[in-house]
Amino acid sequence: MDKGDLYLLLFFSEMITAVVVFILLMFFTAPYGKHSRKGWGPMMGSRSAWVLMELPAVFVIVIVLVVFGKGVDFVNLTFLFLWELHYLYRTFLFPVFMRGSRRSFPVILVIFALLFNCLNGTLNGIFLGFGRDMEWMYSIPFIVGTSVFFSGFALHVMSDSIIRSLRKRGESRYRIPVKGPFRLVSNPNYLGEIIQWWGWALLTFSLAGVAFAVFTTANLLPRAISNHEWYRNHFRDYPEGRRILIPYIF
Repeated sequence: MDKGDLYLLLFFSEMITAVVVFILLMFFTAPYGKHSRKGWGPMMGSRSAWVLMELPAVFVIVIVLVVFGKGVDFVNLTFLFLWELHYLYRTFLFPVFMRGSRRSFPVILVIFALLFNCLNGTLNGIFLGFGRDMEWMYSIPFIVGTSVFFSGFALHVMSDSIIRSLRKRGESRYRIPVKGPFRLVSNPNYLGEIIQWWGWALLTFSLAGVAFAVFTTANLLPRAISNHEWYRNHFRDYPEGRRILIPYIF
């Protein structure tokens, strides 16, 4: 099987995975964080879980690019920089600054996430290995997509910071976020990630990017609905006009 055939196989595999995940999560809320519950096997600490399951995303794409790519150039290094910007934050900084972390993450979910990140890293690594002409850096999709990517990244990092500020170190109590984008939606952190990876799809203009953006949406949209319902059920004073994910719309 050549790289082109493998690329298409992985693309369709990820798209099918996205559909399956979306359907499952619309009926069953993933049991971690505020939705953590018993009956899902061995548990592990949230910090360790995040590091372990996101770690393949940091390295797999680099290995695939180096081993199977035509070579490393300025364009694919730029793509790689954007990718690693997110995953270095998500893998190392986000877990370190988590508050209220406890043994609330099922090991089975860590395994599933780890396998997905291997699949997704391989798919996007193969794409990076195809290479792009330098002219792509001046194209409208790249310029607009990069702007969208950074906007989404900034939104979800800022939202993470607001959530952390609600707790003192070691505290596990949940509170209603009221600052910044949380005044409009319950899940601006998820909205930021969705925006970010659709920006990636545009700036790379690739099937790999589309597959990841579709999966991100399929994974986070049901979670956003569950979070919104959880807040409304646990806080009588939760703002009535606050939307789930998209300001004023949804």
